[in-house]
Amino acid sequence: MIGYLCALGAGSVWGTTGPLSTKLYAEGAAITGIGFWRLMLGTAGLALWAVLFQREVFKVDRKGLLLMGGLGGAIEVAYQFGIAGAGVAGAAALLYTAPVMVALVAKPLLGEKLTPLRFALCVVVMIGAAMTVTGKSGAAPQSAVPLPSLIVGVFGGLLAAVSYATTTVLARWTVPRYGSYRMLFWEAFGGVVILAIVLPLAGHAPAPPPTSAAWLYVFALAAGGVVLANFLFFAGVRRIEATLTAVAATIEPVGWVGLVMVVGGVAAGYLREGRDGVVEAQPEP
Repeated sequence: MIGYLCALGAGSVWGTTGPLSTKLYAEGAAITGIGFWRLMLGTAGLALWAVLFQREVFKVDRKGLLLMGGLGGAIEVAYQFGIAGAGVAGAAALLYTAPVMVALVAKPLLGEKLTPLRFALCVVVMIGAAMTVTGKSGAAPQSAVPLPSLIVGVFGGLLAAVSYATTTVLARWTVPRYGSYRMLFWEAFGGVVILAIVLPLAGHAPAPPPTSAAWLYVFALAAGGVVLANFLFFAGVRRIEATLTAVAATIEPVGWVGLVMVVGGVAAGYLREGRDGVVEAQPEP
């Protein structure tokens, strides 16, 4: 139950990203700048806490650094290019193909069950999320987007989904070994380093927030979307299977039809598997 609540809590906190980003756009902030500075401030806060209270966070072997830092940077960079090419709604819709990917790879890598019900629930929440983020986005129609830009956006969005799915599955292995704090710090740090290199080369150097109100919104994004949501997500993936965590976290995009499909899919899956668990449960040694 704690695992389910943590995963749902992570998705709910991530859901604040949209309203806060809208406020930032109104203040004149660029999309690429928002992505970089929220991650930068979140990493700085994690590093300060580690210096004061948990210095062992900085100790990590080469394998952990590559897995945690590399994937953390990959999803951030891919998502930025997805937004630039396909728009915010399009990139978000592509990102939510991740639960299906998690369900497919969790069986061979982690030995998790891939039942028809689980796969169907992943598809349902994916469709619900896509309907929610694209239904009233107010963005330009896809036909108005230049084809090369659209191709880059679709590729970036799908690559972000692959990175997100890989991180979710990987967390089942890394979090028990390295801890949630170390996983979160190095994932965020990797994202900052890679974005700091790639964005200027791509002609999107991250400009600082233009106003004091914009800085306040970025601080809120860093505290919620980067720190709190990820702690909840890793706490969830440590307790329940990766597929269930990915499905539950899809609660993020709040809307009418999408919300009903997401919540209904998650609830139906948990009720069914809860009944199966009662039947199959064995006493612990």
